Amino acid sequence: MDLKKLPFSDSSPRRKVVVSGFSLGVATSLIFICILLLKYSSKSPFVIPVFSYSDNNNNSNSTLISWPFSFSNASVSLSSKASHNGNFSTNKIDESGIFSNFGEILGNPHVSEKVKNESFLVQESGNGTVLSIQDSTNYNVTSTYIEDVVGLSGGDRKKVAVGEGKGGLSVEKNAVLFKSDGESLIRRHRDFYGDCDVYDGEWVRDDTKPYYPPGSCPMIDRDFDCHLNKRPDDEYIKWRWQPYACDIPSLNATDFLERLRGQKLVFVGDSLNRNMWESLVCILRHSIRDKRRVYEISGRHEFKKKGFYAFRFEDYNCSVDFVSSPFLVRQSTFKGKNGSFETLRLDLMDKTTSMYSDADIVIFNTGHWWTHEKTSRGEDYYQEGNHVHGRLKVLEAYKRAISTWARWVDQNFDGSRSQVIFRGYSVTHFRGGPWNSGGQCHKEREPIFKKSYLAKYPSKMKVLHQVLHNMTTPVIYMNISRLTDYRKDGHPSIYRKEYKRVEEAIHSQDCSHWCLPGVPDTWNELLYASLLKTRKGSWNN
Repeated sequence: MDLKKLPFSDSSPRRKVVVSGFSLGVATSLIFICILLLKYSSKSPFVIPVFSYSDNNNNSNSTLISWPFSFSNASVSLSSKASHNGNFSTNKIDESGIFSNFGEILGNPHVSEKVKNESFLVQESGNGTVLSIQDSTNYNVTSTYIEDVVGLSGGDRKKVAVGEGKGGLSVEKNAVLFKSDGESLIRRHRDFYGDCDVYDGEWVRDDTKPYYPPGSCPMIDRDFDCHLNKRPDDEYIKWRWQPYACDIPSLNATDFLERLRGQKLVFVGDSLNRNMWESLVCILRHSIRDKRRVYEISGRHEFKKKGFYAFRFEDYNCSVDFVSSPFLVRQSTFKGKNGSFETLRLDLMDKTTSMYSDADIVIFNTGHWWTHEKTSRGEDYYQEGNHVHGRLKVLEAYKRAISTWARWVDQNFDGSRSQVIFRGYSVTHFRGGPWNSGGQCHKEREPIFKKSYLAKYPSKMKVLHQVLHNMTTPVIYMNISRLTDYRKDGHPSIYRKEYKRVEEAIHSQDCSHWCLPGVPDTWNELLYASLLKTRKGSWNN
């Protein structure tokens, strides 16, 4: 590089003086600013972050978030500007604010702000709601965390703030502020029928549960009847799911049956859906005075074998059925050079479809059988047409199977008459090994309380989201993965039957299914709430 061609490379003494004077002035200014900053930071260190976020999935809902900090009169203001109709939300913290430890909002979803304050104000003008705590000393707020959480639809974003202090954690989620014990400090009072994610919440203690007394329902399979199998504690039945943004109604069994009058409700899927089906039958049956008027139409009392089962509620001329179809698509055989072998037809529905194609309400599920060795390995098992894939990844196979199910639903259900529901993946809690190799959960006596201990969102449910998005038939997605993940205490574990030897019980535990009464009762409570939210047909009241 020719230095002579650069500015200020002139050897003129006058220019040297000018340059030197300029540099000296800049250096002096920087030193002066640093001294001021150091002097101020000894009282209140700070940083000034500006974050911007853009939702790539939905540009129309993109959001610009920025937090300019001003330190006039020892106050700090945080402002968030959203492009949604020009709405603003503002948090203001007065009295010697202290801020530090900011992370990049996309690289690290947790942005922490150290706060020491006497008042805390939350304003959200997006829906005209203004929430405030003018005296935060009651809540001992010393730290706040703001986290961006991806919503379930359309890339919606929700703000989460947690205050941590001497009194424990306070959580502000969807403009609802809670203490760590679940007590609500401020509630938005969102309409249950409106914008409320009923699957976003926490488990709270409730001694009024369950919906039917343990040991009162003979329709429960022995494997699920933890009370009959002598589980010594009953704490697992005393929890209620509480959404953060609204309250959901308790399942009114009489009302449910009245709305179901003259109709057919069917559960289709694996043994986890059978778990849910038996729960609903027991809840509804408990409201009937003459129990003889509730019966399985074939007179069966055990339901583990693959097939079709139907409980008829005579007083309401309705039925609640279960169809065993663990993959939803067809299990088949293929004749190869070395003989026949089992395959799974990803392109054909199971032969059981005639048992539920006329249903008014259908609850589908599939998931756990996709984790078994043959399906997860994916070698010479997945078939489409006359072709058997030598190797196919299980996630791709699941996507093709669910796409086959979706096409069948779109072709065979009238969304204005029937309601289609897909229940999400129920999380397992095997510790120390897989389900068939010593996995255990028998010592668990309470739910998980820290979200950091929860598993990642199931990849198969992400695939399901994509498929549901492209369907023409409206489908309710019951996103129960997170709420079940908390409940490591609710499985039958060693109380799935009576064992002759203790060693046999410990090495043969069930940490997939759920005790009844138990967690599936909550699934049915959410089913009831979801049907009410549709306001379709008999549920429009």
